[in-house]
Amino acid sequence: MKRRNLIKGLATIIPAMALSKSIAATNYFLDPAGSKEFAKIPFSPTWESLEKYVVPQWYKDAKFGIWAHWGPQCEPERGDWYARGMYEEGSDQYKYHVEKYGHPSEFGFKDVINKWKAEKWDPDYLVGLYKKAGAQYFVALANHHDNMDLYDSKYQEWNSVNMGPKKDLMAGWAKAAKKYKLPLGVSVHASHAWSWMETAQRADKHGPKAGIPYDGKVKAEDGKGKWWDGKDPQDLYAQNHPLSKDSENNSAIHAQWSWENGVAEPTKEYIEKFYNRTIDLIDKYNPELVYFDDTVLPLWPISDAGLRIAAHLYNKSVKKNGKVTAVVNGKILNEQQRKCMIWDIERGQSNKIEPYTWQTDTCIGAWHYDRRIFDNHHYKSAKTVIHTLLDVVSKNGNLLLNIPLRGDGSIDSDELAVVEEIGEWMKINSEAIYATKPWKVFGEGPAIENVAPLSGPGFNEGKGKPFDSKDVRFTAKGNDLYATVLGWPEDGKVNIKSLAKGSSLNTKAIKKVTLLGTGTTSDFQQNADGLTIKVPGVESKLSYALVFKIS
Repeated sequence: MKRRNLIKGLATIIPAMALSKSIAATNYFLDPAGSKEFAKIPFSPTWESLEKYVVPQWYKDAKFGIWAHWGPQCEPERGDWYARGMYEEGSDQYKYHVEKYGHPSEFGFKDVINKWKAEKWDPDYLVGLYKKAGAQYFVALANHHDNMDLYDSKYQEWNSVNMGPKKDLMAGWAKAAKKYKLPLGVSVHASHAWSWMETAQRADKHGPKAGIPYDGKVKAEDGKGKWWDGKDPQDLYAQNHPLSKDSENNSAIHAQWSWENGVAEPTKEYIEKFYNRTIDLIDKYNPELVYFDDTVLPLWPISDAGLRIAAHLYNKSVKKNGKVTAVVNGKILNEQQRKCMIWDIERGQSNKIEPYTWQTDTCIGAWHYDRRIFDNHHYKSAKTVIHTLLDVVSKNGNLLLNIPLRGDGSIDSDELAVVEEIGEWMKINSEAIYATKPWKVFGEGPAIENVAPLSGPGFNEGKGKPFDSKDVRFTAKGNDLYATVLGWPEDGKVNIKSLAKGSSLNTKAIKKVTLLGTGTTSDFQQNADGLTIKVPGVESKLSYALVFKIS
């Protein structure tokens, strides 16, 4: 605001032509709305410049997004990080791979890609389903640590148009998102392929194949007469380099995630290829959100590639819209970095109202599809998802929820039931979610006393006390307060202590209480112990989160 006022002031003392030249010289963009004001100075790839970022209102209001974390690692239907785990001798995924496909020295991940056809993928149906469930933005996997681009990639030959499904998957997702008027997000994970795929350089230490290298170092000339003839697997695996320190320790990858602790640093060529791939993705499909599965930004702090990508996205948004409407997600951010982008917590929640908008990302199952979760009916319930959403929104956050798709691109029946139930609850209660703000406190109840601290990028999900009818989460919109009780009370009454008469949190008398979905109830009392409400009706399938609108 100060910068705009300064420009207005300058306009009164500098001739119009001189002002125009001055602004042109500093690369201002004209506001397309036609006002005399100018948009903010375009961003440079520095933290100081990115601090000018302002979170777009659409994202603040959206609160809930759905994510298709779906790619070739879903083809085996054996869970997350398959392209790494299949090369870890003795692991579950290794044993499964040998039984299903053959030994990884003969049938590597490149060959899994060739098996993947995505023959039942219907993006129009899926995105329409997510819209009905209440999602306000949609995110699709653009690439994972396996390094395959799921779009018509100019800089990566190993992409979904050339290999596997032989379809531009991102184009299909983008078309559906546009049809259903959902902002499109893309998730980018490929910066880590360099170290993450190092397991493909190994060989068995035991058994009949001991000492025979896996296929992690095969080259183009090795493909003569094979399906990948003329293709260079090193463009995918990126393993023509020495191993990282302690690479035989499968957990070392986590300690090296932020490009330290003995990680083998990637070449400049690798870094610039990743940069070019990501810019190509942004320019082709125009996402409003880019999610990075990185500590801070891709390849930070060994490279400024992530800063350059963020500045490009923001500048592109300013040029198109007159202001930044784009979002960048990153993990483990410091105070300055949280002003530059959106802090993302993986499988976890903050334990307080955060001063800056943030996001948690989680999944109802495994990140990549795992058939065993379906067979054993172990998905998160709609109740768990709704409770997570309410907790996150009460603390100034958004929830990005992954619904893992099968290898063929379809959604299974258990997942469908969860998504549809989320939609049922949202149809009744979404006004307590969308476009709300945190209240004076985020909630009350016994679960607050049993919270688990964050671990690294998150991972405190499910470690605290489960929510029950004594737990309440608050959101606010205008003059209305929404108090959501996270369970059906056994005696049919709820007592909200934060709304006690004379409480410093609530200085006005409560005149009206409405249970969303049923109408107004006048059967409530406000006294020194709290606001006591008799819950009308009887317990139902959706009674695990009762929203009271309080005026």
